[in-house]
Amino acid sequence: MKKTILIQYAIPKEGLKELSQSYHIIYPEKDYFTHEEMLKQIPNCEALLSIFNQPVNAELIEAGTKLEIISNYGVGYNNIDVDTATKQGIAVCNTPEAVCEPTAELCLSLILSLSRRVAECNHRLRTETDFKWGVMQNLGQTLHGKTLGIIGMGKIGKSVAQKAQAFGMEVVYNNRKQLSANEETDLNITYREFDELLKTADVISLHCPLNKSTHHLISEKELSMMKSSAYLINTARGPVVDEQALANALEKEEIAGAALDVFEDEPHITQQLMTLNNVVLVPHIGTACIETRIEMAKEASQNLLDHWEKGRSKNQVN
Repeated sequence: MKKTILIQYAIPKEGLKELSQSYHIIYPEKDYFTHEEMLKQIPNCEALLSIFNQPVNAELIEAGTKLEIISNYGVGYNNIDVDTATKQGIAVCNTPEAVCEPTAELCLSLILSLSRRVAECNHRLRTETDFKWGVMQNLGQTLHGKTLGIIGMGKIGKSVAQKAQAFGMEVVYNNRKQLSANEETDLNITYREFDELLKTADVISLHCPLNKSTHHLISEKELSMMKSSAYLINTARGPVVDEQALANALEKEEIAGAALDVFEDEPHITQQLMTLNNVVLVPHIGTACIETRIEMAKEASQNLLDHWEKGRSKNQVN
């Protein structure tokens, strides 16, 4: 009898073809299954293909009495109660490969938009009848010769480092574990202690996972250590930054600006941020490319195939 997989969200079916050839798939008729619908379906399923922005809590996991694996559609898996899954003997996987390049691309676009005031000027040009043009108006900052500080040197961080160097930026980084000397040489990057990075970088970009140690990693204290001319970029997870503390720092111009793809309580955004010209806000679109969405579906599917056919997925996180 075929194993059954519950697909939480209506992700591209093109990425599920190989999976559907060998296993039975339960796919939502609308955009997604509600929590209540999931609770009804999960007892009959050996696998759950979950989505990064929907919770998979203890109640749902414990209801999955036949559940063997949860494959999360996304690199972040803080939406899943991994501790409960582990206690139940359930493997948890993510999709780190497919999300890498598009997230790095968005990061660079946010840095450019912020430093060259692209989003701000676009908005003001459209809405202000007295918007001023001029040689000494609307001045931003060039990236060439500036220092980019990356916090979290995983796959995405490394891709951002390479792309930033094409703009003439020096790259320093902080990571839970320092890379080998060979890796640092190959990537042309330099390790910095956390506080030193905060004090010296012109642009700080966050690429760390969300966990207990990184919750509010950037708060009032850390923001006060940054240069008044520095920019903060967050394409990681919203709660890595204390959003209210950031809004206050931006309003007081304690730092030059911020660009955010993620927020503490999505889709809610701290209202104070919405009123400021020195912040760029986008609605969690780091991987929002149709090609990427298909590749994420393929990678999430491959996790399931590898788990059952090879004994373990390379993307298992617990």
